[in-house]
Amino acid sequence: MIPAEKKLNKRYYNISELLSMGFSYYMISSLVKADILKKLNRFLYENNLYEGEINDYETICAYAPNGVICMMSAARYYNLTNYIPERYDLAIDRKMKISTLPHQPSINVWYFNSNRYKTEIETVGDGEFKIYSIEKTVVDIIYYRDKIGIEEAKEILKKYLARDDRNLVKLHKLAEELGCIKILKVYLEVLL
Repeated sequence: MIPAEKKLNKRYYNISELLSMGFSYYMISSLVKADILKKLNRFLYENNLYEGEINDYETICAYAPNGVICMMSAARYYNLTNYIPERYDLAIDRKMKISTLPHQPSINVWYFNSNRYKTEIETVGDGEFKIYSIEKTVVDIIYYRDKIGIEEAKEILKKYLARDDRNLVKLHKLAEELGCIKILKVYLEVLL
């Protein structure tokens, strides 16, 4: 059904990716009818033949291609917390919109200003999903400590400080850039 030169090897494809791979609208429709692709919304398709590892982060970012895994979800990814969030945290720019979200996994959308949104985005794997750097995650959690929880913020900073790969210079620079250097210094004084 699928020509060898047009092999589908990812879990999610948007319509523009399929078209750029040489699939016509007719071929895409045929793949949906043959249950090879599942249409998730107007722009997104899931590959039903995908055999690779499945993770929720990839699913979330497929629905929100400009979204970035953030806050407690990023902290969990970096093993900075034992807390298992009920919902995945996803950041988008305040000016952006998400048309459709999946029923599962459940997503909590954070609307960041442009500067906070663009700072320290990293890509995991072969473009599978975007996540904030570990230092940016710590700074965001300190900044939003009232929404996240003060004890959780303290735990995350403590675990970050215990890591061998910590970068305190980068942490300070980001805290200053994102407007929470004073509170970070208070936390560091208490913990150190």
